[in-house]
Amino acid sequence: MAEFNSIHSVTEMQEGDNPKQGFHHGMFLEPQEKKRSVKALVVKQAKKTCSCTPAKVKDFVLSFFPVLQWLPKYKLREYLLGDIMSGVIVGVLLVPQSIAYSLLAGQEPIYGLYTSFFAGIIYFIFGTSRHISVGIFGVICLMVGQVVDREIQRAGYDVEPAALSGLTATAVYANTTSSPVNWTSQELLCDKSCYAITVGATMTFIAGVYQVAMGFFQVGFVSVYLSDSLLSGFVTGASFTILTSQAKYLLGLNIPRSSGIGSLIATWINIFRNIHKTNICDLITSILCFLVLIPTKELNDHFKSRLKAPVPVELVVIVAATLASHFGKLRETYGSSVAGRIPTGFLPPRSPDWNLIPNVALDAIPLAIIGFAITVSLSEMFAKKHGYSVKANQEMYAIGFCNIIPSFFHCFITSAALAKTLVKESTGCRTQVSGMVTSLVILLVLLVIAPLFYSLQKCVLAVITIVNLRGALRKFRDLPKMWRLSRVDTVIWLVTMAASALISTEIGLLVGVCFSMLCVIFRTQRPEAPLLGWVAESETYESLSAYKNLQTKPGIVVFRFEAPLYYINKECFKSILYKQTGVNPVWVKAAKKKAAKRMLREKEVDSGGNQTSISMDFVSEPVGFHTIVIDCCAVQFLDTAGIRTLKEVCKDYREIEVQVLLAQCNPSVRSSLIRGEFFKEGEDHLLFHSVHQAVDFALGAQRHSGTSVCK
Repeated sequence: MAEFNSIHSVTEMQEGDNPKQGFHHGMFLEPQEKKRSVKALVVKQAKKTCSCTPAKVKDFVLSFFPVLQWLPKYKLREYLLGDIMSGVIVGVLLVPQSIAYSLLAGQEPIYGLYTSFFAGIIYFIFGTSRHISVGIFGVICLMVGQVVDREIQRAGYDVEPAALSGLTATAVYANTTSSPVNWTSQELLCDKSCYAITVGATMTFIAGVYQVAMGFFQVGFVSVYLSDSLLSGFVTGASFTILTSQAKYLLGLNIPRSSGIGSLIATWINIFRNIHKTNICDLITSILCFLVLIPTKELNDHFKSRLKAPVPVELVVIVAATLASHFGKLRETYGSSVAGRIPTGFLPPRSPDWNLIPNVALDAIPLAIIGFAITVSLSEMFAKKHGYSVKANQEMYAIGFCNIIPSFFHCFITSAALAKTLVKESTGCRTQVSGMVTSLVILLVLLVIAPLFYSLQKCVLAVITIVNLRGALRKFRDLPKMWRLSRVDTVIWLVTMAASALISTEIGLLVGVCFSMLCVIFRTQRPEAPLLGWVAESETYESLSAYKNLQTKPGIVVFRFEAPLYYINKECFKSILYKQTGVNPVWVKAAKKKAAKRMLREKEVDSGGNQTSISMDFVSEPVGFHTIVIDCCAVQFLDTAGIRTLKEVCKDYREIEVQVLLAQCNPSVRSSLIRGEFFKEGEDHLLFHSVHQAVDFALGAQRHSGTSVCK
């Protein structure tokens, strides 16, 4: 009630001081009752959570398995055709991308197909978005591949990429039509490729656990630190690393994959050192694939509004390149590197390697955060576009289970992918039934078609991966527009992009987050703090530096501080206030003391009254204004340092006969001032609900009693 009484006393004094100011009516703002204690809230929440009724169980099951809500309401005639069409088209596009991105993740092609197959089915059960496509994402594959290469090297395998070896663990496992293989013999025969997917699956499991834990503890707020400009810069920077990692396949070079800090530069150095070993067959194949893929992709983008479905040029290129390689015997004749054997069927489930968890637990953190941040942002974007809602918390569960469950089936980390989601939406998708159709297309490849890609050249897969980076690399064209909109966001984009490309993807993400947070701190440390002027015939006050024809009231300075007032910017607040008002009260007090001492010395020399009178006049010389009104509308909060700073400012100005009034304080600031004992009992300290009210009060107070509000 202290706040209520303070405001009420203001009204009484204003009306007593200046009866003609009829607009000063009583504002009875009675605070709400305080919330119950934390203990009471915890007990109430615990009772609510632990209570179990049939209705609560039903609601829990339906919310945890959203498919049970929307599938019974599925409109067969209205939705089925669009879902089947979009599912088939995305499946056709996803097959070559799954094979290509497996190479990026340091895995065999079969594992990319497994990942895409399981992700679609699991998201169908747990997801709340109707449109996003969950599967392999290039940046995440790159980060997985870097960890896989590091662990392979630690385990004592050679540093060549694990993917696509001739005799592999999959050849040992055979397919599901054969009898189960003894696990002991599997471990003994587990070569580099087998160990690579073991590392990838273990990291996938840990990332999924992190994501489910984030959903359970509702800590999705972590994603707010990944702004759009930061994510865009990170993806673009990682795209350079992806391009660099694939460049050696374009040239047919057999060089180790660099990892760690500066891997991009190290890779290019190795490429140029071995450029004389370029495989001419792979180089020509790469050029031909670029000449086909890039123009066709551009035509797809240009005519996407007219085309019912994009031309599946990647699949056409893969089929044509595989036939050319097989019948032209490119591997035997020219030594071209090919995909090798891709088995059919499914491998027996296998648990992650628990002994590897300490090695990859830290690496899984950025993967988990990036995965759910991209998934949640895409889900919300398409839900808003199509007029339905998604549950961000459930999306974290969904993407978490899309990683945990497939990790037992030789898969690696997945997330939503923008490019495939756009294709899915534009081809008639209505629900996640289209995701099931996509999984069925991939299942057909896994059971029947996969072995036919044996002769597919790796350089073709590298070309497909690089061509799909066009969207991220095109962000450079948006820089001028971004610069005009926000220079700070542009700098964040550039710093994150450069760090992700030149240092490493993980460190680049951390640098981007830290730099963007520093930008926020710097913007509050040196905020705008203009003087305000009165807009004639209104009660509005605006910045004198921004608008013309504003008026000022004689003897009153109106100052606005456009940031929270806390320990970081408290000195900035004082220095800007002193600069804008042109009066530093500390200096004025020091000058008065100096003048008083000089007066005493002069009095000792000459006891005449004239000189003493002149000195006294100098000491009491006015500063040019009698009131400072601080507009606090942009001050979101105060900490103890901020409250102490306001006390010091009020005290210092009061000592030179200048009063300080606070206007437009929000409830949080008012509460902080009261708790910080900014107002002492028995003194008339005032808070005003508008700048206009504070100015009128100051004018009236000056004309009458000159009441001061500062301590």
